[in-house]
Amino acid sequence: MVYASDGCAQEERHGHLTVDLQMLFQGEIRDGGIVSTEDVSDTEGTEVEDHSSFIIERSRLPVSYQRERLEMKLTPQHSGIWGQSGRGSFNLYEAWAKYTTTAGFFGQIGRQTLSYDDERIIGPNDWAMAGISHDLLKVGYEGHGHKAHLLLAYNQNSENVNGGTYYTDGSQPYKTMHTVWYHYDVPKLPLGASLLFMNIGMQGGEEGSPVCTQYQQLVGTYISCNPTFGSFSGCYYRQMGHDEFGMEIDAWMAAVKATVKPSDTYKVEAGFDYLSGDPYFAVHRKGENGLIWHKKIQGFSSIYGSHHKFYGAMDFFYVSTYFNGFSPGLQNAYIGGTVYPNKKLTVNASYHYMATATNLNNTDMTLGHAIELGAEYNFKPYISISGGFSYMTGTETMEKLKRASSDGSLRWAWLTLHVKPNIIKK
Repeated sequence: MVYASDGCAQEERHGHLTVDLQMLFQGEIRDGGIVSTEDVSDTEGTEVEDHSSFIIERSRLPVSYQRERLEMKLTPQHSGIWGQSGRGSFNLYEAWAKYTTTAGFFGQIGRQTLSYDDERIIGPNDWAMAGISHDLLKVGYEGHGHKAHLLLAYNQNSENVNGGTYYTDGSQPYKTMHTVWYHYDVPKLPLGASLLFMNIGMQGGEEGSPVCTQYQQLVGTYISCNPTFGSFSGCYYRQMGHDEFGMEIDAWMAAVKATVKPSDTYKVEAGFDYLSGDPYFAVHRKGENGLIWHKKIQGFSSIYGSHHKFYGAMDFFYVSTYFNGFSPGLQNAYIGGTVYPNKKLTVNASYHYMATATNLNNTDMTLGHAIELGAEYNFKPYISISGGFSYMTGTETMEKLKRASSDGSLRWAWLTLHVKPNIIKK
């Protein structure tokens, strides 16, 4: 005798296989800025025009499998620039297995992407072509409004016995990572709160000599409220411990953001980010040299977050570093809006005022003003095109700290085609 439930049992025995194809093509034009060779070499200083245009490609082939309470995913990835020597890079972006019990406990092991809260501290950073993934063990519980995750990572370069304890130039900058994340959604209220603790081990010393692992900690909270007419969020994080060279760390950051959506056709948002900086940050004029002794690091590091979502689309801050290795911090005040003319089209615009967090020697704290425009159109659920334009008027401070042209203007434009069809689902 065959019962109707046998069909479901047969389906569970075979599981579900899904294969997607993701292809992204992005063209960029960057214009404006003067890079002085005086800042990067000992030769006589000359000025070189900062201008570039290129096309980026990224291809992923996510393969997912589900059977009963088992999930597995494998994602090979290729990324590179058109015409690049070496044909770009090919790697395994994801490779993990996850098992979930009926009580809500789970374990996930392998190379995986992480996304917590607004992705300011931990996120996939998908704007970057290679993205961010981690080799680790994740265990936790999710249920009844509670989510608790424990992340454990231990990185190594090789399995050699001789010299096998020294870690450098790997897929992640850390040697070890221990992270606890807890989130609670308040019953009957659009309110959620998270707590985050990270203990990151950075490898110090040099290969062939005695090495040690220096540990730095990050602790903080993220709170969000999502009523029907918009959303409000805020966060605070503090860093402590030591960097890989043994220097003490004492840094912090805070941010608030409010979004109001009066209707389904538009929304308005505003916010403020503050990231602490190193005191007595020296800004030398051309031809000047000088050193300042720092007893501790007070410039906040945004760790492994999706950096492009914050601090301006031109990525001048917390993606590239300052020439002397320290940071003056950042204040980012912004306001913007998004319009939805129809279900397929999205248009947005924003304004940013940026300044350093610490007082600078011989110059003002204001970095500049930026205007950013963007749009996205979805031809099909699996085909979309997006683009944007950013314009920044930099000050003398911006010119000294980073890059700025003689007239203080910086321009960046991009256009992206994203094709991501599902090719197998059974």
